[in-house]
Amino acid sequence: MSTTILLIRHGETAWNAVRRLQGHIDIGLNAAGQRQAAALGAALAGATLDAVIASDLQRARQTADAVAGPHGIAVQSDAQLRERCYGVFEGMLYADIEQQYPQEFALWQARDIDALMPAGLRTAESFRQFYQRSVEAIARWAGRYDGQTIAIVAHGGVLECAYRQAVGMSLDSPRDFQVKNASINRFTCAAGQLALSNWGDVAHLSEQAHDEMA
Repeated sequence: MSTTILLIRHGETAWNAVRRLQGHIDIGLNAAGQRQAAALGAALAGATLDAVIASDLQRARQTADAVAGPHGIAVQSDAQLRERCYGVFEGMLYADIEQQYPQEFALWQARDIDALMPAGLRTAESFRQFYQRSVEAIARWAGRYDGQTIAIVAHGGVLECAYRQAVGMSLDSPRDFQVKNASINRFTCAAGQLALSNWGDVAHLSEQAHDEMA
């Protein structure tokens, strides 16, 4: 059978807004992100959801709570849905990474999928390692809720991995698609293989902005 997955990126954080790399650092939503999460929850209040699963990082968990609340569903947590671990890069502005680690930054931007950033508080993951972790976690939850509809709230990198698997896009090709905060991205999953139904739905955020101006 096929499982329907609403794969959602968490709402905005203060670090997203200034292009500071988060990785595994546990940053909560900012005020804009909280509004996005509320709009997301309202948009999905009438949807059929059999489970809501989130990364264990609070920015994902806070967003998932807004989705699960109207359904009376307890959010299930999974550390395997975390963002990629970037080692010493975590907590740094993108501009500072480029300046302080030019060689490693160049490999990252060139999409060397086996390159590792220098270790910091945590050991970094290569993109290949991160991709395998992400798609395996999504497939595991899809298998657990075979034939049902689930929401998974995770991170931009996790969504990127899902997109690449679903459309057969190579890991080393440039990312030519956006992964927006609080976006709804619809997939189906059968036998561990994702198929993309709809990407980047943020209509609920436009409605939220209109309501705030009204």
